[in-house]
Amino acid sequence: MASSGGDNCTLCYDDDETSTEAVTWCTECEVLLCTGCEKHHTKSKASKDHKTMSTKAYHNLPTFMKDISSQCRDHKMKFELYCSLHACPCCVQCITDNHKKCQDLKPLSDILKQVKSSASVQLFEKDLKNVKENLEEIIKYLKSRMNTNHSQKTKAAQQIRSMRKSMDDFLNKLEQKILDDLELKHTQLKSKMNALLQQLKTQDNQINQLQSDFSKMTQYATELQMYVGLREIEKTTSEAAKYIDELKSGDQFGGKELRGYTYQTVLVDTEKKKVIQTIQLSDDCSGVASDS
Repeated sequence: MASSGGDNCTLCYDDDETSTEAVTWCTECEVLLCTGCEKHHTKSKASKDHKTMSTKAYHNLPTFMKDISSQCRDHKMKFELYCSLHACPCCVQCITDNHKKCQDLKPLSDILKQVKSSASVQLFEKDLKNVKENLEEIIKYLKSRMNTNHSQKTKAAQQIRSMRKSMDDFLNKLEQKILDDLELKHTQLKSKMNALLQQLKTQDNQINQLQSDFSKMTQYATELQMYVGLREIEKTTSEAAKYIDELKSGDQFGGKELRGYTYQTVLVDTEKKKVIQTIQLSDDCSGVASDS
């Protein structure tokens, strides 16, 4: 693999540490060559048949392929055979050390012959294409689902806000209805109590008049007038006392006219046509909510 420091000729740098721009990569020697070294490389018997590529083409190789060497890293010898059992290239020393019992050993040159035009390459290309298309389809589907989910979330949020508004409107109307009914009952009660008050004032005036009459009677009336007058005062006083007892026993002062009412309503899920909750409000301002 070439040095990551730049495209300098490997041979020039190893010789005298000269930094000369490289133009070629030898795939078998695994070195970068400048223009001068490349000429010697192509004329040498040992390397004239080596395959080379431009440094630009070399850098177009995937990173993991640049790490693939034609020499055994363990024995520093060139790969010459291929073990089908272990699916790996082997040098001569590898055979001795690790592949003595392996039967299916083939020359590496035969394995690599026309590899780029083989059916397996075309099959791999097709498989890669299928995988890529499947991934793109899945990505497209997921993006579609994400958009759908976002739309559903937006719609759900709108429905929640709409439901909240409907509940607010309903509760506002219910509140106004209760307040209106309360006002009506209060008005009716006030009217009754005013009438009662007038009756009591009349009774009070009658008693005041009797007190005045009684005082004059004791001073100026004859015995007969006194006797008859006392019977009349007793009758009127008895009626007044009975009237007061009736008022008390009838609890006219307890305010029951504003008590004893109850309002009940329900919240309904219109889509499912189902009662969600029942709300009950009593005259003592206590509320009870029960789930359906």
